[in-house]
Amino acid sequence: MMFHDPMAVAQEKMTQVCLFLEQHHLPPTPLNYQVAYTHISATNKDLDCAINKAVKAHTKIDCVFIEQLYYQFLDQGQKTQSELLEGVDSLVTELHENAETSQKQVIRFAQQVSQCVHNLDEHNIQKSKRALSTLTKQTELLLKQHKQFKQALIKSRLDYERNQKLLLDLRKQHLLDPQTGLYKRHYLHQKVSLWQSQQKSVCALSIQVDNLDEFSTRFGDVVGEVVLNRIANNIKRYVVESGLPGRTGKKEFTVILADVDLDTASVIAEKVRKGVERLKFVSAKGKIPLPNVSLALGIAQLAPEQDFNMLAKRAGYAAQKAHSLGQHCYISH
Repeated sequence: MMFHDPMAVAQEKMTQVCLFLEQHHLPPTPLNYQVAYTHISATNKDLDCAINKAVKAHTKIDCVFIEQLYYQFLDQGQKTQSELLEGVDSLVTELHENAETSQKQVIRFAQQVSQCVHNLDEHNIQKSKRALSTLTKQTELLLKQHKQFKQALIKSRLDYERNQKLLLDLRKQHLLDPQTGLYKRHYLHQKVSLWQSQQKSVCALSIQVDNLDEFSTRFGDVVGEVVLNRIANNIKRYVVESGLPGRTGKKEFTVILADVDLDTASVIAEKVRKGVERLKFVSAKGKIPLPNVSLALGIAQLAPEQDFNMLAKRAGYAAQKAHSLGQHCYISH
């Protein structure tokens, strides 16, 4: 979204944006700035409503939540996707036109062959030569047009493959967290809304890494990222057939589960916990064993009047409750 505010108004808004980012401990990234500036400008009612609702519900407004708002309300990727689809539609139209032209040429050629056969006369050599000459020219013309059509098909196939790759890259960029490869928060929000419309029961499993900061502080950010990625891959492996795993916080993952009750969700949670906590990490320098991963898990079931944000918040609170009680997992009722 483009803004055309006068300098004085823009400076005042920038001050409010900085206060908003500082209030919620958000870094001044372009995405955070755009969402905040749009909110301060009050130009997107749905975005304003979502932020005001989150503030009222004391939902933590972090970078992941801001990213969800961006993709929900401000994403321009849809425009790029529409342009690519228009390109594909153009290719299909061009192929259809070329196919119709080729069909007409074949029909015309068949008529020329029929006429040539009719004009062949063993008693009139000149007439037969003219007929054969006409047939030869029509054959050459048809072969030339066939070659052009074949080239058009090759070009269309290359364009299709390129557009398909762009669409896949766009989808990956739109849906997946670049660091962990898990789904982004806004996609989990969309899936829960879809499952609600299909009247499915939905549970959420919050997985919080209690000692992730310890890895980063003691051994460096690179080690912290390696630990985070291995945990994400492990979670994905254990829930690939039962749910959708996403990254919903700096050190929090959320798995949404459809058609699953709380007891089944508890079984899945325990399987994930045991799998992750079995991970072993060794420092590349000196082969020193690193601490084991410590998790706190929380489970919540979606109520009819709630959305994904409320569900994830309840599951997150349940994980915090498990941590404070010294338990592996806590279920929110």
